[in-house]
Amino acid sequence: MAQATFGAQEGHTDSFKLISGHKIPAVGLGTWKAGSEASDSVFTAIVEAGYRHIDTASQYGVQQEVGHGLKAAMDAGIARKDLFVTSKLWCTDLSPEKVRPALSNTLQELQLEYLDLFLIHWPIHLKDGASLPPKAGDVVEFDMEGVWREMEKLVKEGLVRDIGVCNFTIKKLNKLLSFAQTMPSVCQMEMHPGWRNDKILELCKKNGIHVTAYSPLGSSGGGRDLVHDPTVERVAKKLNKSAGQILVRWAIQRGTSVLPKSSNPERIKENIKVFGWEIPQEDFKVLCTLTEQKRVLNGEDLFVNKEGGPFRTPADIWDHED
Repeated sequence: MAQATFGAQEGHTDSFKLISGHKIPAVGLGTWKAGSEASDSVFTAIVEAGYRHIDTASQYGVQQEVGHGLKAAMDAGIARKDLFVTSKLWCTDLSPEKVRPALSNTLQELQLEYLDLFLIHWPIHLKDGASLPPKAGDVVEFDMEGVWREMEKLVKEGLVRDIGVCNFTIKKLNKLLSFAQTMPSVCQMEMHPGWRNDKILELCKKNGIHVTAYSPLGSSGGGRDLVHDPTVERVAKKLNKSAGQILVRWAIQRGTSVLPKSSNPERIKENIKVFGWEIPQEDFKVLCTLTEQKRVLNGEDLFVNKEGGPFRTPADIWDHED
């Protein structure tokens, strides 16, 4: 089981090295559900709180707002080369001929000339106009190799610095690794003490793939609010930190980068104050042994159609690996 922690020297790391040689900042701002506040949040995170890593996606519907925030931050003196911006290829764009236009649209919305990281958002190909959850016939064959070849070309052309995946299963990641010429640099997954996701973390470590953890605080709406978990609260009180800081720091000590999301300026600033201190080994181990391991974001709302399929249960989405 992957429950790696850092040696003393690494306790102060604020970035991780990718297989490509590029660095990914350890803490990024997530922008899912950021809405109209995304521009202000991105600006606050970069200029006031010191974030250098911003994570977004075309499906979030906020890329233009994120772009305004990025531009404002650069106008305020932050250099583009010091920022790490991630976006994702949505399910309706998972055919080889749509990869490049999708990236062009993303770059235009973000007002950028290149992306640091471009991820396959979900390994599920939806036809144009598909409803969510998809009706029968809305899910079509996913030419994973063809799509990946196009993403590899974007790296060669300098439009994207690194490519990777999001929400992949072990089965699908192994399939990708069987033909990838450019290795996926990053695998982004839901990870927190309530869903450690150890198996995919192990596979990624074995293959030199960096892991980014999303939903590190759990979800108050998804039935697992880790900020108010008694074990997390106990460790936070002991170390005189917030529960959010403990959860972000836990992710970093596992060797993953992490994407706390907030539109509250004070919370945004608090969530990155996770360097220069460590969760002691005994407390780290306790956080690694929370029972009732389950996903908060299992894809059910997006993809499960109990009558029409092809995903009749969340287990179908995750190849029955959980």
